[in-house]
Amino acid sequence: MEVQSNWGMEEENKFYFRKNYAKYEFFKNPVSFFPDHMISFSSETNATVKHSGILQMFLNSSTYPEVHGYLHAKEQGKKSWKKLYFVLRRSGLYFSTKGTSKEPRHLQFFCEFSNSDIYMSLTGRKISGAPTSYGFCFKPNKSGGTRDLKQLCADDEQSRTCWMTAIRLFKYGMQLYQNYMQPYQGRSGCSRLSVTPMRSISENSLVAMDFSGHRSRIIENPTEALSVAVEEGLAWRRRGCLRLNSHGSPIAMSNMAIHRSQSWFHHKISRDEAQRLILQHGLVDGVFLVRDSQSNPKTFVLSLSHGLKIKHFQIVPLEDDGKLFYTLDDGQTRFTDLIQLVEFYQLNKGVLPCKLKHYCARIPL
Repeated sequence: MEVQSNWGMEEENKFYFRKNYAKYEFFKNPVSFFPDHMISFSSETNATVKHSGILQMFLNSSTYPEVHGYLHAKEQGKKSWKKLYFVLRRSGLYFSTKGTSKEPRHLQFFCEFSNSDIYMSLTGRKISGAPTSYGFCFKPNKSGGTRDLKQLCADDEQSRTCWMTAIRLFKYGMQLYQNYMQPYQGRSGCSRLSVTPMRSISENSLVAMDFSGHRSRIIENPTEALSVAVEEGLAWRRRGCLRLNSHGSPIAMSNMAIHRSQSWFHHKISRDEAQRLILQHGLVDGVFLVRDSQSNPKTFVLSLSHGLKIKHFQIVPLEDDGKLFYTLDDGQTRFTDLIQLVEFYQLNKGVLPCKLKHYCARIPL
């Protein structure tokens, strides 16, 4: 609101809102957010607490799990960074002055949460000389410049995700949980921390069917099921192969780069830009985009989030009998255009680690 209030009446400024797919993911899949080596419990707590129990402890003001591990901290007023052993408790964030000791006399207070907000750092290496790309910082609520920031960075994305998720739960835990549960309030059979918004029929119970004969049959061979799916896709594409251009005349799809009109296609962006964009949408399995390859102008790259990591798969063009196809698996599965490829992998995992679920929208500037 402060930014918008400074705009003039005739200015063409706009707000763009980006969906964060990972916002409530820790309620659905806590095991990916709280690795065992970073979580410990008090002596009064049963050490064999399940991950669903960890969330209950975060929401309970009288108990809490303890997050611990190494972080790089930027020294106040200096350009240097120092690697320290940190301990996160409900009262705040502390670092140990003696190795990995958690004794009270060796713990020094670093930051508390009530008067500051936590932010992910996207350009810490470039601006602050951070030793890794997995940075985050605490910004006091009071007005102040960069000198008031308390900057940290982790060694990997899983570690940063764990720290930031735990801090969010300590600071806003019950409010986050109420926001997450609100769409499911009033539904029968919904219990605390047991709601998983998903299809009523498990995807594992779906089977491939062949209706070509006198009697339908289940296709049990995975290779046959894949080839049938591809053939049906090609047949569907051939039936609708003519589209209207902007002047109303039909033209063949193979003669136009129809993927350029798709929101998931990002044209000539770099690998780093693709990773940053996916990160902004949230590291949830299935977040993806397609872009031009920088190393080979004739190929494309599918950038995909899976297991809190971003992986890149090359889409290679193949020419067969005068026709151009695209493939992710060296020609085993072929597609007439990128739209057909994306639509197929939205329904089938194939050679990918997971299906394509959420695309990173391209924002026209």
